[in-house]
Amino acid sequence: MNQSPHAPPHAPIWLHGLSLIAPGLADWPQAAAVLRGEQAWAHAPSVLPPAQALPAAERRRASRVVRLALALGQRALDGQDPADIATVFTSSGADGHNCHALCEQLAGEDRAISPTRFHNSVHNAAAGYWGIATRSMAPSQVLCAHDASLGAGWIDAVGQLLDGAPEVLLVAYDSEYPEPLHDCRPVPDAAGIALWLGTTPRERSLGTLHGALTRDPVDTLAAAPLEGLRRAFPALRGLPLLERIARGDDRPVVLDYLAPQRLRLRFTPRQP
Repeated sequence: MNQSPHAPPHAPIWLHGLSLIAPGLADWPQAAAVLRGEQAWAHAPSVLPPAQALPAAERRRASRVVRLALALGQRALDGQDPADIATVFTSSGADGHNCHALCEQLAGEDRAISPTRFHNSVHNAAAGYWGIATRSMAPSQVLCAHDASLGAGWIDAVGQLLDGAPEVLLVAYDSEYPEPLHDCRPVPDAAGIALWLGTTPRERSLGTLHGALTRDPVDTLAAAPLEGLRRAFPALRGLPLLERIARGDDRPVVLDYLAPQRLRLRFTPRQP
């Protein structure tokens, strides 16, 4: 891989912004308070905002997973123009409801699939809708690595930064399957994390992230409900990192990846 003058080997990655949506955690400010122990977590269905940035026709067709991914990305950027920001969308399964509907259709006598169902069935649907909503022509990668999808997305995003991309938006997300697929893949709701990353600081940057592969044990969360979320959603395997960020804690944290490899990340808060 060619090294960019913007980011020498092992250079820190700047964290400009982030977002989170999960059951009982409607947004990052609420999640940060819960992760710091200032507020109790209470179960509630994930709140998925309408995809207002989409044209009316596409907004009507937008699935739960599309609404989730768009909201995560837009909140992480917090008003920043996405036109020149590369994206990485990563999900362990993407649109479970559309998959279920297609399976039902193909299992019946009438196997004619609607064009809308078909174009929403592809794994890069969320990235496509992102391009429509933001009019961004920046490069976009779409990944799936089952339970390691967040880690795969991180490695891809950092690889782009080290190879010359000045900024990358990483969006990791999961949504539920209806029964009977839910019995095989029991993701309980929709949830995800987005990280806006770059090679040079912005005024709003929260701090830096250093990462490396390791075989150390994975960090878990002391609060049982939050640990339950971490285990239930592949995209939320990053919750221990978000806990460090919320607390301003610079101790390294180890996240799940492709066993036996794991990711060791260290967040260093920006100094005033």
